[in-house]
Amino acid sequence: MQPILDILIPIRDIFSRHIIFGIGILLVIGYYVGELAERVRLPAITGYIIAGVLLGDSVTGLIHTEMTDTLRSITQVALGIIAITIGSEFSARKLRRLGPRILIITIVQLVLTFLVVSGALLFFGMAPSSALLLGAIASATAPAATVVIIQDLRARGDFVDTLYGVVALDDAGCVILFAGVFAFVGGMLGVGASGDFFLSTLGHAGVEIAFSVLLGAAEGVLVHLLTYRIRRPNALLIIVLGLVLLFTAIAISLHLSPLLANMIAGAVIINLSRQGNRIFHALRPLTPPLYAAFFAIAGTELNLGLLSNWWILLLGSVYVIARGTGKYSGVWLGAQMAGSDRKIRNYLGLSMIPQAGVAIGLVLLIQASPVFAGASPQIADSMARIVNIVLFAVMINELIGPPLSKYAIIKGAEL
Repeated sequence: MQPILDILIPIRDIFSRHIIFGIGILLVIGYYVGELAERVRLPAITGYIIAGVLLGDSVTGLIHTEMTDTLRSITQVALGIIAITIGSEFSARKLRRLGPRILIITIVQLVLTFLVVSGALLFFGMAPSSALLLGAIASATAPAATVVIIQDLRARGDFVDTLYGVVALDDAGCVILFAGVFAFVGGMLGVGASGDFFLSTLGHAGVEIAFSVLLGAAEGVLVHLLTYRIRRPNALLIIVLGLVLLFTAIAISLHLSPLLANMIAGAVIINLSRQGNRIFHALRPLTPPLYAAFFAIAGTELNLGLLSNWWILLLGSVYVIARGTGKYSGVWLGAQMAGSDRKIRNYLGLSMIPQAGVAIGLVLLIQASPVFAGASPQIADSMARIVNIVLFAVMINELIGPPLSKYAIIKGAEL
């Protein structure tokens, strides 16, 4: 391996300043590794992630940390397209039919995942404060892999509609749950959090959600006004992509949620515009390269060095297994309570395993929070351990989640 690295590193140093080089090598290597993955009946996105791991700092270093930071703009564009696609599934007819079921399933799986993960980590000797925080973080789910697999399989039906709804509501519920747990843990440790902190954190989340919804509604209305007379697919693509980019940038600049804003925009478009389906069909040619780049970039950020720490391996494995158990059991129980059909009960939970952006964002919130700024070295060490466990779990869940999602969608949806 070392002789190969001795050749690759000088090449990297010559070209690594160029974002075009990074995108190009990720797409080419990602495509071929994705093809290999499909030959062994894995989703192509698993191959894209593995390609990213191979190109990242953990293996060859061709895509190093500085370049990964530059490539995040591609990630944000892809997330905007993914989010608006999710929103397009929320037609008024579907919401009237499935809305209460989606809400029940979402709440039950959030709470059960929190309880199972927290309980399992407590059983293995983790401090109550850390176990509760990790339980709250475990409730987050990443929608990107699920959306891509659904599109690749061209799946449809109540299973897909319910899945879109649950993954869309999951992140908002996770943030609310985390805010309450974070305030409770801070008060329990005596480092400055209180009921006021909970209210301010929850209030901040509420303001962010409200303004993200308003921004998304404005985006959807503007797309409708600018496209309702246009019939050419290329013209639709130019206008809609431009507005997605603009509103994603506005959301990021205002510290709002581009994911939620674009979801709302998609919902407004599909309910307001008579040619909503044409609009989303026009976006379709863009999705393969964007999604390939998105998951390959995600792979470059996975740190294989975490596998060398036996304590992280143990607790991280407990977290991954307990989270999978909580998600699957929670969805099964929620679907049973909501009166959903057998396929939703038995398979939907497997599609909730992927975890990425929101979980990492909550970890960064812990690190940056003034609540723990003056904490003791022991508490600081516990917080560092939480970060490593979540990063390990994200790595594992991003690798095993897509194959499980593909299996579940094949079994549960109409293809």
